[in-house]
Amino acid sequence: MLTNNKDSQKLTLKLIQKTNNELVKKEFGAITLISEDKTLYLYMACENCTVDCPCKCMRKLKGILSRFIATNKYNINIDIPSFMEYYQPKHMKAFRVIVETILFSTHKMVSRKEKQSTDDVIYNLVYSAVPEFDEIFTESEIKMEFVNFARDLQDLPPNEGISTKIAELIEAKAKTIEGVKIKIYNKAEIEKMGMGLLLAVNAGSEVEPRVVVLEYNGDTSKPKTALVGKGITFDSGGYNLKPGNFMKGMKFDMSGAAIMSSTVMALAKAKAKANVMSVAMLTDNRIGGHATLTESVIKSYNGKTVQIDNTDAEGRLVLADGITYALRDGKADRVIESSTLTGAIVVALGKWHTGVFTKSEELWTELEAAAGTQPELVWRMPMIWEHLDRMKNTPIADLTNAEPMREAGSATAAAFLNVFAEGKPYMHLDIAGTADNGARGKAVMLRSLFEMLK
Repeated sequence: MLTNNKDSQKLTLKLIQKTNNELVKKEFGAITLISEDKTLYLYMACENCTVDCPCKCMRKLKGILSRFIATNKYNINIDIPSFMEYYQPKHMKAFRVIVETILFSTHKMVSRKEKQSTDDVIYNLVYSAVPEFDEIFTESEIKMEFVNFARDLQDLPPNEGISTKIAELIEAKAKTIEGVKIKIYNKAEIEKMGMGLLLAVNAGSEVEPRVVVLEYNGDTSKPKTALVGKGITFDSGGYNLKPGNFMKGMKFDMSGAAIMSSTVMALAKAKAKANVMSVAMLTDNRIGGHATLTESVIKSYNGKTVQIDNTDAEGRLVLADGITYALRDGKADRVIESSTLTGAIVVALGKWHTGVFTKSEELWTELEAAAGTQPELVWRMPMIWEHLDRMKNTPIADLTNAEPMREAGSATAAAFLNVFAEGKPYMHLDIAGTADNGARGKAVMLRSLFEMLK
């Protein structure tokens, strides 16, 4: 539980840079409890420390607090002035990191264990009345409510988190927020629209697909931004079946849909001056008697035909139909799409950076600035015409869904998707390396998108 300037607790966490107390462990990031002082001292010091010193990196602060919260059993006060002095002139950013790290780390995560944890540690932020701090606190509470909602959707076991159930959960949450319009398309409606690529991925499943559309308009003067999310609730690979060790974590393949839907709801609850919609493309990718065969040719929602040379490259298929919906039905002016799309991005950037693909300087500039305030790491990747040429390597269809040479796998996937943007500003976020930590969802990029669009 997080409070600000409420009931004082018996212990206080305080950041220190210098001390003569021999009991304090003088290692960067170490925390020492001095019971006589009723204080936990967080030692943060290094020689020649500057404003841009790595020791003052907000990700370091986030990591130190996260590790502390993971083992802490005490109700404590957090002495904010001691942190603000250290992080000048980035004290506002540091305050946001403190608030959001506590809300992230103390969230009660999805559990199906017989015995549930009843721990509810209180963290009370202590600081003098500062309107800017109060505004950050309020906004962060709203933002993190939806970060944690998206994480809960990510963490559902795949036998529970099927497309129909996730659609219901998003709908129920959206109905609690003023100003959000909701539309959910069932399989019959999807068939009538002609979303052939989504239906091709869903063909092997006994669970119907769903397309969940949320809209919020807090400023009619702004261009309409569509947030399209990949919602593969479990990815077996289809007939291009994944090896067993690559099945683990495939419940997180719906992360993009959870994140994009939650971003719209967060903006609406914050009454942001934004004009946004989200399109969540929900289905699983299974094998079965009706599953789509490798080398099948399928007609997309926008009319282009796609040769499905790899049924495990299914995310780009559902996203293509989702992008078309956003532009043609949703009348979006620009599209941002998020997906756990390629293993290649993990090889390129590891678990640290989200890969960003766009030809729009405006979209990239806006996102890069927003991500820097959170902090979330993003890295712009190339998009060139040669990548698209590889995705046209089929004599029988307009496009193939799989680059045959295993080169630039993330970039060629982005080039495929960019075709469906129909010339409108488009940005692809490949979160395959950053969406989860291997065991739990992280709702990555939600905070950056909120900051960018608010």
